Amino acid sequence: MSSILIIKIFIVTVQIVPRRTRAELLERIEETLRKVSAQSVLISDLVAGLVGLNSTDLECLDLLLLAGPTTAGKLGEHTGLTSGATTAVIDRLERAGFVRRRRDANDRRRVLVEIVKSSIDRIVPLYAPIKARVNQLNRQFSDAELAAVVDYMTRALEAGAEHVAWLQTQAAGTRRRA
Repeated sequence: MSSILIIKIFIVTVQIVPRRTRAELLERIEETLRKVSAQSVLISDLVAGLVGLNSTDLECLDLLLLAGPTTAGKLGEHTGLTSGATTAVIDRLERAGFVRRRRDANDRRRVLVEIVKSSIDRIVPLYAPIKARVNQLNRQFSDAELAAVVDYMTRALEAGAEHVAWLQTQAAGTRRRA
């Protein structure tokens, strides 16, 4: 193929696929994050219903899965729930057989909440199709592109945590308890 033909194809391609401005890209990111967030809530609610939990309990269970055995206080910090709401979540998860409380071997005064591994077997198959689809999607991106996504999502998560902290300072009468 001649270099002139390659240049013409490139010029036509660039003209067909218009470049987005930074403002347009940022708007698309915000819109997409909102859609991903809403979709995550809907998926969580559906999965929770299928395993006999509510979505708050399922999300707390996922945070426990990510953190490993932890105290109720730490779980409360991660979720933004009050200590009473966190205790209620743990109680419900324990009654349903998803978690257990145990004394910390290093500090007998501390109680750790840990996942009952076999209980997760009820949940994992419900996420298998989306996990496979996302794994397929991930193969389409370079390591550098994935690193940029991880960096962005990590920073967005930090911004979300700061927002949760701010929301907790707002008037108590306007907040709903879990």
